Amino acid sequence: MPEEFEKETQNLIADEDKATSEYTEKNIQVLEGLEAVRKRPGMYIGTTSSGGLHHCVWEIVDNAIDEALAGYCDTIHVTVNKGNTITVKDNGRGIPVGIVEKTGISALETVYTKLHAGGKFGEGGGYKVAGGLHGVGASVVNALSEWLTVEVHKDGGIYTIRFEKGGHTVQPCTRIGNCSDSGTIVVFKPDPLIFKETTVFDFGVIRDHLRQMAFLNKGVKIIINDERSDNQEEWIHETYCYEGGVKEYVKYLNRNRVPMSEDVIYCEGKEDDVKVEIAMQYNDSYAPNIYSFCNNINTGDGGTHEEGFRLALTRVINAYAKANKFVKENDDSLTQDDVREGLTAIISIKHPDPQYEGQTKGRLGNFEVRKIVSNIFGASLERFLNENPKIAKLIMEKVVLAANARLAAKAARENTRRKTALDINSLPGKLADCASKEAERCELYIVEGDSAGGSAKQGRDRETQAILPLRGKILNVEKVLPKRALQNAEIGNLIIAIGGGFGSDFDVSKIRYHKIVIMTDADVDGSHIRILLLTFFYRYMKPLIEQGYVYIAQPPLYKASRGNKDYYCYNDEQLNVLKKKLGPEISKRLSIQRYKGLGEMDYTQLWETTMDPKNRKMIRVSMEDAMEADQIFDELMGDRVEPRKEFIKENAKFVENIDI
Repeated sequence: MPEEFEKETQNLIADEDKATSEYTEKNIQVLEGLEAVRKRPGMYIGTTSSGGLHHCVWEIVDNAIDEALAGYCDTIHVTVNKGNTITVKDNGRGIPVGIVEKTGISALETVYTKLHAGGKFGEGGGYKVAGGLHGVGASVVNALSEWLTVEVHKDGGIYTIRFEKGGHTVQPCTRIGNCSDSGTIVVFKPDPLIFKETTVFDFGVIRDHLRQMAFLNKGVKIIINDERSDNQEEWIHETYCYEGGVKEYVKYLNRNRVPMSEDVIYCEGKEDDVKVEIAMQYNDSYAPNIYSFCNNINTGDGGTHEEGFRLALTRVINAYAKANKFVKENDDSLTQDDVREGLTAIISIKHPDPQYEGQTKGRLGNFEVRKIVSNIFGASLERFLNENPKIAKLIMEKVVLAANARLAAKAARENTRRKTALDINSLPGKLADCASKEAERCELYIVEGDSAGGSAKQGRDRETQAILPLRGKILNVEKVLPKRALQNAEIGNLIIAIGGGFGSDFDVSKIRYHKIVIMTDADVDGSHIRILLLTFFYRYMKPLIEQGYVYIAQPPLYKASRGNKDYYCYNDEQLNVLKKKLGPEISKRLSIQRYKGLGEMDYTQLWETTMDPKNRKMIRVSMEDAMEADQIFDELMGDRVEPRKEFIKENAKFVENIDI
């Protein structure tokens, strides 16, 4: 009986969420081209590099997903075709094809040639909720394409339209046949005049994004194909469909961790047309992994839905802990950091009128959402804890342990501060600091070993470049409590040298250097030290990476000499280019040295090749996808061996110049 009631309730909610079945040219509204998009594409898709290229796919897919949200689409096909064109097919209602009174052209042509035209605006819109660029996505993709075609199956007819050279209509909306189904098929080729860096799609990027869409839209089947190979046997076909939705997403994210319980805490509710869906599960790790979405858009900077979640989580767990004597009545309350430690959670809301802060929609701003999420989730979590005392006990023990660790780490920090305040020179003894105190000008080189550290100290610009040698490998912070990390001497030196604090106390505005440069040997040990440092920065000083303050130095791999002339090459390809340029006769007489370590260079060579701002090459570490970064750090640096073995198997084919 309860199952029947739950099913009936879900059907009622589904019917309520359906938009009106009438979706005609009357639903299309024009807010008022496309040349502006081609002139400033970054305003619409963020970048014209690989990220922007793939964003075009997301925009067309989002239109299909919006049909699913409206209740009229359950299957989406996305195919990467030969020649790097994209096909997106859905079985929704089909874009309207009648004439729009305001534009005098078909609704189909209006949608693809007019900015701010679509069925997503106002009371008469064809959608209750929508993602994407809100009425400009289709036209933006058209503007940035060499050509684009749309085929619509609607009301018994098949209609087609074609655009070329940035959205110019070369074949208007034309009926070409009859059909018994409905839906839309979009095929487009990105314009190489816009996407100058690359027009080649990365199947892994597309697969990961669309798998996320399948998790966030339970029951929607997304079929992904890569048919670029000449050999059909090498074509890739993958299908994603998750009836459990975000519950299955949390299990997927926790696949490399040990969950405290197989149960995923889940809630679903609706208030004032705002639909809330939350799933969470604690695991044996220390870092929280909380991701939020509004209308399927990843709100990486959080917002009011995350605030409502955190408020309810902290309030309910504190109340339960005190009521059940896990925390004494007079003890300090558990903090938000305590209750989030080792928590994986997905917060997904559907809002009819989302208000975002910033063009990239990184943060949700609707003030009413905070209370709605807090109420719905708080009541659900409270009920779960009361009905599952065994799981509740495990959760309470974990959050209390986190609180004790936080207090111990705080004491360690205070102890460090007291020590450094008493010292004449509070900076680490090994640090050769720079003279300038202007953080914008200052650079900190983290160097592997005393030998390379000595060369770097001699060769540096003492005005702006500071050197901190490391003694061996730092602790893998992915596997230890914050207290243990703080007790590590090398990590302590890093924290004091950088100057912004640690963990939740980290304040990026107080850092002493605006370039933190990791400079290690080009071998296996050097790579390991780099990943250990990046793991530390990501887990305990994340704003350093988010704001682009972390760099990786690129020392040369080869020194080629002939007489008094030296050439530095940073990889095998550059060495081969040099040999071709010099010719076979001169190349035979080249003396080639392969550097195995920075210590093999004298200080003048290190300065000229790796530290001189005029000549050096550095890679800035960025974090485009926090979720993907979390998963990679967890796979590579966590306790479980199996994920690491799988990662090595999948990526071994890409390894070159391995040093064994």
